[in-house]
Amino acid sequence: MMRGLYSGVAGLKAHQTKMDVIGNNIANVSTVGFKSSSANFSDTFYQMLSPATGPNAELATAGVNPKQIGLGSMVASITTNITEQGGPSTTNRALDVAINGEAFLVVRSGTETVFTKSGALNVDPSGNLYCTTNNATVQGWMADENGVIIKDRVKDLVVMSPDKMYYQPEATTAVTMSGNIDPNDPKLTSAEGVVMTASFYDNLGNSYTIQMSVKQKTDATAGTPVPATYTIEVTDVLDPNGKSIFVNETNGTFSKSDAKIKFADKEIEVDGDVNKLTGEFKLKASAVELQFDTVTGNFSHIVKGGVGDGDGKYNVLDGTTVRGKKAIGFSITQLGASPAPTGDKTPFPQYDATNDNNGIHIFFDSITQYSQGGTSKVSYARGDASVTSGNDGAGYKAGKMIGLSIDDEGKIWGNYDNGLQKCLAQMAVATFANPSGLELAGNSLFRATLNSGEFDGVGEEIKAAGGSFTVGALEMSNVDLANEFVNMITTQRGFQANSRIITTSDSMLEELVNLKR
Repeated sequence: MMRGLYSGVAGLKAHQTKMDVIGNNIANVSTVGFKSSSANFSDTFYQMLSPATGPNAELATAGVNPKQIGLGSMVASITTNITEQGGPSTTNRALDVAINGEAFLVVRSGTETVFTKSGALNVDPSGNLYCTTNNATVQGWMADENGVIIKDRVKDLVVMSPDKMYYQPEATTAVTMSGNIDPNDPKLTSAEGVVMTASFYDNLGNSYTIQMSVKQKTDATAGTPVPATYTIEVTDVLDPNGKSIFVNETNGTFSKSDAKIKFADKEIEVDGDVNKLTGEFKLKASAVELQFDTVTGNFSHIVKGGVGDGDGKYNVLDGTTVRGKKAIGFSITQLGASPAPTGDKTPFPQYDATNDNNGIHIFFDSITQYSQGGTSKVSYARGDASVTSGNDGAGYKAGKMIGLSIDDEGKIWGNYDNGLQKCLAQMAVATFANPSGLELAGNSLFRATLNSGEFDGVGEEIKAAGGSFTVGALEMSNVDLANEFVNMITTQRGFQANSRIITTSDSMLEELVNLKR
């Protein structure tokens, strides 16, 4: 009878533990990345009253089963339901990520490397990416200056350090002109001509503008227009302040500057002097011919003025074909008292024929010659329009970081006010052979154990781990309230039943004691 009392006590303890687990699950029903647990029971030690005996053929007796009395139940295991995915909750926040799959974010809490399913991230004052639910620093791999991820042992992701707050500018190396030159446009025969402008950046991110004039070519002997042939020349180059680089102004008086440019094969500077009162000037001759197809109206090629190169077509850059010889080279060769320096880091887009670098290719093959009511419409875009991937030579000004974003691979991108992005880092994840063997460390953190498998210190990409990130969402708790309430009812009834064992055993003992009376 005393055994019944102890069985009841064991049952009460086991059901109380299960109730504690259920209570913890329900308390964390809204905890980001929480994984529910379940308590499993097993029967406990048995007292042997008599062992089993086998049948005896000589005595013609059957075997007897063992007689055992158990001593109640015990908690065999408390298992964390790691593999069941919690439902995503949309937040539309750029630094919130939900982890799809069985992988864990790798984070550092103090000096310990731990793991979490919570993807509520932010950046601390030191520029470190961290998890807001536990203040642990997110681990991963940093990118080099070119945005290439360097995979090594995981480290703190410092994504807003001073060196990452600005995007280094890059000089323009290509400009594509587009639009239509109408052969009936009266401006083609005027002194001004059809104006074309294009802007470009130097290596410091300063914006300059080249102004060009397109005119109808006229036969020098007959004085009649040459069909489908036009001349283009530079009329001015403006600095970042919108002022001509060819003019100096001091106390309202204008004078000639030392600026020189190269357009096609011609080095150009101011012809004569500058009007001291108005600042007006004229550049030396720089005309290059643009040839169109008389049948299709499409751009044909550039014609070198005066001397041809065999076929009459001319590439002004290096004598070889650049997109069918349809580009004119432009560079600033001098902007002050001395020539602009040469080399890959030239401040101005100066073309270096020896190394075929720097300078600007001005492409004209997107220009047409159609009749459209006597009005020409031309525009430009920085960059080589034929380049569909990689660097198209558009260049860009310096940029200041305006925010961060994360893609589905866990790559962290810096967004800059010059319209560009740069890959700064990538979050690493960890997977385990037995994720249920992880130890719960509180604050939505998990710790590796001998039964879960060890973390290798390097981690892996989320897609290599068979998962992905959902950006702008968080993985919610995987607690099933309906199931928890049912478990609560059965646990309560189990606890009641075990308490009845004790009260009933007590009543029986009372009756036994009363036999003495």
